Amino acid sequence: MKNLFKALATFQQEVPVIHKATQGYGYSYSDLPKIFSVINPLLKKHGLGFTQLINSKDSENYLVTCLFHVESGESIESTTLIPRVELKGMNDYQSFGSGCTYYRRYSISSILGIVTDKDTDASGDQVKKLPTIDAKRFQSAIEAIHAGKYTREELESKFELTQGQTDLINAL
Repeated sequence: MKNLFKALATFQQEVPVIHKATQGYGYSYSDLPKIFSVINPLLKKHGLGFTQLINSKDSENYLVTCLFHVESGESIESTTLIPRVELKGMNDYQSFGSGCTYYRRYSISSILGIVTDKDTDASGDQVKKLPTIDAKRFQSAIEAIHAGKYTREELESKFELTQGQTDLINAL
């Protein structure tokens, strides 16, 4: 690993802080094109390269970032789970793409030891997953709704209902 670490150390001495230039929803960040425009010439100069792959295992998606020294073939890699989240206003594919891009930025910055200023773009609104309600509690909730002590809206705001439970409420 001597060649890789020597090249990485000299790369780190030359790479500047990459200032945030892209505006998000109330925050700014260094996007991948900006990061790549700064690091790629320096990676080439120091005989370094990288790749970022998405691997799936056990129904989870992982980002694998591999940094390598071109001449010696020495490499190090980092594996990061890309969590599944729902982002407000995005479908599943858009949320996944956003997560991939987010983790690509941080993974390459981390493995190279570069600074992109303080970054807070993970503060997007995530959709909260409500707990489910078991049959006994659901029956009690229906009885409370009939008695006027509880509302359908309160039930739906506190629990993720199954299709069968929704159908029962709709039949009321």
